[in-house]
Order: sequence, then C-alpha cells, then structure tokens
Amino acid sequence: MSKRGENRGDDKPARALRGRAGRMKNGRGSGRASAGTVRLWGHHAVEAALRNPDRRHRKLWATREAVEALDGELPSDFPVEWAQAADLARLVARDAPHQGLVLECEPLDDLFLADVLDGDPARPVVVLDQVTDPHNVGAIMRSAAAFNACAIVTQDRHAPPESGTLAKSASGALEILPWVRVVNLARALEEIAEAGYWRIGLDGEAETTLAEALPAGPVALVLGAEGDGMRRNITQHCDATARLPISDAMESLNVSNAAAIALYAAETR
Repeated sequence: MSKRGENRGDDKPARALRGRAGRMKNGRGSGRASAGTVRLWGHHAVEAALRNPDRRHRKLWATREAVEALDGELPSDFPVEWAQAADLARLVARDAPHQGLVLECEPLDDLFLADVLDGDPARPVVVLDQVTDPHNVGAIMRSAAAFNACAIVTQDRHAPPESGTLAKSASGALEILPWVRVVNLARALEEIAEAGYWRIGLDGEAETTLAEALPAGPVALVLGAEGDGMRRNITQHCDATARLPISDAMESLNVSNAAAIALYAAETR
C-alpha cells in the first residue's frame, strides 16, 4: 500500500492557475470521470488540489473568470479546457456549486494509521464510526484541519468515498488533513490506545462532560453517526464517554457541529 507524500511520478508540484493554459478547446468535456479518477469542483477544493504535490491531475475544465480568481500559475503544459458555466454543470452532480472550476484527478494514496500516530501528541485524532454523509465528513475535515487535528480515521466501508461533494464541504481540508481508512475500526482504536491516546467517545447520554473528560495528554475523539451514535463495540473500545453540555431545549447537535465543538475544546484545554 502506498503512502501520501511518496514520489507519485510528478516532479513539479501542482500550483493554482491564473490566466494561462497549455491546451485550450472550446468544446465540452466528456461528462464522465475516467476510470480510477475523482472529479473535484469549487474554488477552494480545486485550488487546494492544484497546490497539493501528492495529487496527480488529469484535466481542468474552467471558465476564464474562475481561473482569474485563482492564485498563482500552473506549468504551461497543464491540460486545461476552457468552458462555459452551463457546460461545467454537466460534468458534476446536479446543482453542484462548481464556481467555474472542475478538476479531474486521481484519488489520494492510502495512509497507514501508524504514519499519523508518531507525530505531535498534542494534536487530536478524530475517529468517525459509520458517519456516511459526505457533507458531514467534509465539514468535520474542515474543522479538524482548522483546530490542528493530526488525522481523521474512518472505515473503508460505511464511510463516503473521496468525492467532489466531500471535497467541496471540506473546503480544501481534504488536501492537507491525513485521512486514514481502516478495515476494522475497533482494531484501529486499540492501535490508537497503544500509541498513548486517551479515547473519548461523544455520547449525549454520558454523565461526564467533555471538559471534565479531556486528559492533559494525547486524545482521540470518537463520534458516531447521527441518530444511532457509536456502535456498542466502538463504545467498548473507548476509555471514556462524554457529552457536550447543550441546552435541554435541544436533543442533539449535527455530528459535524459536535465535532467542531469537541475539537475546539481539545485545542483550548
């Protein structure tokens, strides 16, 4: 299994683009992503992907106005096809806010959990148990990157794949936050514990508040799907459960909002 950061065959880091392209056409794109690729859209998601040296890029469709709004330049041989906004809409999901930019690229390489557990112990790990909505996972990535988390951990199954919807919600965080996908989440939690992390599962029914449960040392924040919460086996692999002290007037928070609050609490303890 390869790792992000290894040589991907590209000598030049991809940078964002302003005003020039190597190959320009007036026609429309194919309307389908090539096999083994993902299609990203939106200003922040595409610009971050273009800047990411770990990405292999295939092609960029763009309006001239959107390209002018990007920061920096791209190598002159980068494949770009000028398009109208209506044509770009045919390349992405229905009503997706492409903002004049659609990038076809290869998925990021897989990471091993051990790769992210030997870094700064002050940076939390975020573990998601069967959170399947790409908007929620993308929003959690954005908060995790903002509050200095070292990684997000999900299962291979019961988690959204890398996609334009997730990347748009992550607003660039997909390119900078390590994302570890594991086969067995309980086993991953055991590995996290062996690395010295205190595992706290967010549970609205817990007696202890998160502020009371947070340790001084390394912490892993575990969040379950909305409605069902964490599965029993995952709860049993946590060292403690804790709740956010929200008003009785509200039953619960969206999982992405809960993650943002928990990350803030971990960053400011």
